[in-house]
Order: sequence, then C-alpha cells, then structure tokens
Amino acid sequence: MAAPSGESSGRLWLALLAAVLPLALGGAGEGASTAEFDVRPGGMVHSFSRTLGDYTCTFTYAAQGGTNEQWQMSVGVSEDNLLFSCSVWRPQGKSYLFFTQFKAEVKGAKIEYAMAYSKAAVAGQSDIPLKEEEFEIAETTVVHKDGKFHSELSKLVIVAKTPRDEL
Repeated sequence: MAAPSGESSGRLWLALLAAVLPLALGGAGEGASTAEFDVRPGGMVHSFSRTLGDYTCTFTYAAQGGTNEQWQMSVGVSEDNLLFSCSVWRPQGKSYLFFTQFKAEVKGAKIEYAMAYSKAAVAGQSDIPLKEEEFEIAETTVVHKDGKFHSELSKLVIVAKTPRDEL
C-alpha cells in the first residue's frame, strides 16, 4: 500500500498527491484543517486527533529524550469528497526524539497510500523515507514494526479513499 513501483504508477501517485496534499498542508478553507501539538518525550503513550466532517486521523506515539517538540497535523478532504488526507510532521524537518512506537489511524476512510519519513523536507532538502521493513500499512492504520523500526520519525503522510454512496 505504499507508493506503487513502476514509472507510470509513480506518476499517477505523484499526480494524486499533488492534487490532495495542498489541501491538507495549506490548512485553509473548508476542505482542510491544520493544528499544532507538542510531541512529548518521557516514554508515555500520547495521542493527538483531528476530525474533519466524517473523517478522523489519530496519531499515537511514545518517545524518549530531549524536550517537547512542536509538530503539526493537517487533515483535508478533496473537493469531490473522494479522498481524505492526513499529514503529521515536524516543521523543522528532523525530530531529535527517540520514538519507541507510533501509529496513525484513519476513521471513515480506507488507506490508499501512506509513507513515513525519518526526516521531513526543509530548506531545499528532500524527505528521507523510512525503509519499508520499519512500518506496515493496513486498511486504516500505519504502524511501526517491533524490532525493525529504528526510532526516527519526522513525518507521516496518509491518503485514504472515502466511502462512496452509489445510487
């Protein structure tokens, strides 16, 4: 369920992301919402959620080291109401916290694409994705893999397909 391989499939996903992510990352208008939250170290499990219409995104994590970091979550719905997106990231690019676990869950939609990154793009640098063996994608969740996740997380992107009522 991560980005499909192959040149034509890759172009299709890039077009999809180009259409949906500006809604989520822009944070303006009725189709998108952005909120800041603190990622807190200390080893305890914390969650942060955003709801937009019938859809919810929840980010659950536990982290160690350092001090609180300011993160953002954006949720958006495409104009045709067929796609729901959720992005969670540290605007400064790289987190210095040691994540012991993470999980992102969407409600009201099914994941079509998801990717997790150890470093988010900032100042002309590129995103650095986690290795595929570090996390898994299910119908409604993206979660770390015990024993495989290397404890670095700075960004998580989900694009989910909303249910469509047929007449």
